[in-house]
Amino acid sequence: MINKVLVICIGNICRSPMAVALLRHHAPHLQVESAGLRACVGEDMDNLTAQVLADNQVPRPAHAACQLTDEQVRWADLILVMDQRQLRSITDTAPHTRGKTFLIGKWLDNFEIDDPYRRPIAAFQRTYTELTRCIEGWLPYLSSEDRQR
Repeated sequence: MINKVLVICIGNICRSPMAVALLRHHAPHLQVESAGLRACVGEDMDNLTAQVLADNQVPRPAHAACQLTDEQVRWADLILVMDQRQLRSITDTAPHTRGKTFLIGKWLDNFEIDDPYRRPIAAFQRTYTELTRCIEGWLPYLSSEDRQR
């Protein structure tokens, strides 16, 4: 059963906090956290990430960027990353994560999510749309008390 999801990106201020908000919104039964491979430790989510979430009526989670830790990796039932480079980085560093670490776009032909950092709001809106599609692809595989009955 998948109950604990860890979402990874680079800085942990744009894509992964947006994905956390979307997962919590669409699958409130899950425990969802995020981290970065080179996190902007202590930073809030990017203002444009927050704006796009608000524009789409998705609740904004409390957030402070954090660096990925071994404890988080052990905690997670599923680790979702944004691109192949991140996937390789995690599975090469922690081989025991193979089998639970996947592209967030796995169910969309291994779609990768570009980083919108320091780009205009249109890039963040595109990221929102892409992450929404990717997460919708994962929903049938994520455990829920209701689905198990």
